[in-house]
Amino acid sequence: MNLLKLSMITTAILGLSGCMLEGDDGQQGPAGSAGSDGLNSLTVQSDLPKGDNNCPNSGVKLQSGIDGNGNGSLEEDEVTDTSYVCAPGVSGLSASELLTSVNNDWFSQASSQIQLNKQNWLDATGSRESQVTTEKLTNQQNLQKTLTSLKGKAKNVILFVGDGMGISTVTAARILEGQLQGKAGEEHALSFDQFPFAGLAKTYNTDAQTPDSAGTMTAMMSGVKTDVGVIGVDEDIARGDCSSAAGNELVTALELAEIAGKSTGVISTARITHATPAATYAKSADRNWEDISDMPAEAVDGGCKDIAEQLIHFENNLKARFDGIDIDGIEVTMGGGRRHFLPKDMAFNSPDAVSAVEGDRTDNRNLTAEWQSLYPQGRYVYDKTGFDGIDTETTERVLALFNESHMQYEADRGNDIAGEPSLSEMTEKAIKILDNNNKGYFLMIESGRIDHAHHAGNAYNALTDTIELAKAVRVADELSNDEDTLIIVTADHGHVFTIAGYPKRGNPILGKVVNIGQDSPAMAADDLPYTTLGYTNGLGYRNLGAETDADQGYAYPVDAGRKDLTDIDTTTPGYHQEALIPLSSETHSGEDVGIYAKGPGAHLVNGTNEQNVIYHILDLTADLNGQASNALK
Repeated sequence: MNLLKLSMITTAILGLSGCMLEGDDGQQGPAGSAGSDGLNSLTVQSDLPKGDNNCPNSGVKLQSGIDGNGNGSLEEDEVTDTSYVCAPGVSGLSASELLTSVNNDWFSQASSQIQLNKQNWLDATGSRESQVTTEKLTNQQNLQKTLTSLKGKAKNVILFVGDGMGISTVTAARILEGQLQGKAGEEHALSFDQFPFAGLAKTYNTDAQTPDSAGTMTAMMSGVKTDVGVIGVDEDIARGDCSSAAGNELVTALELAEIAGKSTGVISTARITHATPAATYAKSADRNWEDISDMPAEAVDGGCKDIAEQLIHFENNLKARFDGIDIDGIEVTMGGGRRHFLPKDMAFNSPDAVSAVEGDRTDNRNLTAEWQSLYPQGRYVYDKTGFDGIDTETTERVLALFNESHMQYEADRGNDIAGEPSLSEMTEKAIKILDNNNKGYFLMIESGRIDHAHHAGNAYNALTDTIELAKAVRVADELSNDEDTLIIVTADHGHVFTIAGYPKRGNPILGKVVNIGQDSPAMAADDLPYTTLGYTNGLGYRNLGAETDADQGYAYPVDAGRKDLTDIDTTTPGYHQEALIPLSSETHSGEDVGIYAKGPGAHLVNGTNEQNVIYHILDLTADLNGQASNALK
């Protein structure tokens, strides 16, 4: 078969419709090839519609052959040649069509974004536009040259971790924040949505398809993936075996920054001894060893130290590992978890203690007092009043423990007895203290309670804490300079949290699904309404109304499965979404999570990455390893 992909030959040919051509001029032709029998050669033309396999944009099918039976028409078995004349595809727009596009808001916004993206790349690579495709990264030599030029370009590094902040959480929080501002919501952008570079991280641990925070944060802080439940050590250990940790300790980005002479800080709305913040400074064969009372006797006898003690004596521990270093310890520590630093004796209770005996330590040590003894010029604070009184220009260092356990959810913060600062307020205070060091700083900021709200099955608090994280990112961005500060926003893992159904644009993200063109909730196959947000597993339905503490959901038995939500306001803070599979707590997910970046080296964040690559981006752009090595010489 002859397939001719030609442009339109003439409008006359395309204008013919299913006529029979006899010879080249439409008249009866000379005798056919058989000659003696007087048979005619015939050519038949038929129009082809758009979408035809041979001519996608329409055209003409031409068939020729010998009229063997002399009936004046060409049968299928008489066809000896088939060809096509195809209409060309649309390769341009008419003036009117073009104006229709360029005057469209979506078109113009996307066009502007492309220009911004291009400029971001040019700025990041230091290229002229003509160089981007012809000179940059075309071979190994140019690649190495580019990476070398990035080394040490970031004076400061800020790493934000939204614990449990999977892609669906970011999307839902974006919509909620937009709706709280009176928008439809979907078109809104969180602060870090607007960062110029983004990619994905694969979150699995070395022994687990679905990860935990200890293994994932260790990967981000050390550049080495490891097992579930262990902190600051590689996979060549046995969880819970103190003796197996020796020799398998990893060096973290925060430790390298300390050795390099930078100021350092750790902030979390969770307990400061919890897995994510602990992975910046501790080495532990079990993430649960937050204080000595959590440790088995053999681990204590084996010389392993609890995580709270490792934080307080971080400076001395690091000096013991690296001879001859000159460091001054972590300058800013803010979070919850006071109970792990105080003796199990009510005499040491803080004014806002919730438990009859606040402290958990069974070794009778008051680690807050030990810290104050080590750093007489430092400020230990436990409430909002003490926090507000910190002078960022004169304060050398801060240890702030605002709660017996985790800090409050952002939505519940007003109910704290002694008052707590928000994540954005802690971020601002920390940066203003740390930037007093002309060598720069390393700061890790965790929004830890996104994770806890998801575990409790309460989307309201998870999204509200995500919005507060975005506010903290905006504060950090405003207080820093893109020329010398790398900011990365990411998550350790996601959750089994979904956005589903077919709700119309602007439908309340916490509400029930209302379909396009409708005003009443859509009904599922069981004739019951359902919400846009839900969980695959967990505690299930609770209707706690105005309750802003998601953890109150644990006071009720598991109640998974479908419920009649007809008369339930699902947008209240205390509503807990339905769950399919009954569990005592909702679980993490194994999906990839987002990485968002701006500042020096931000363009290295792209594509899908192993999670430990984040450390290597931090290390390269701040030259943490190089500067630390020079300090050790």
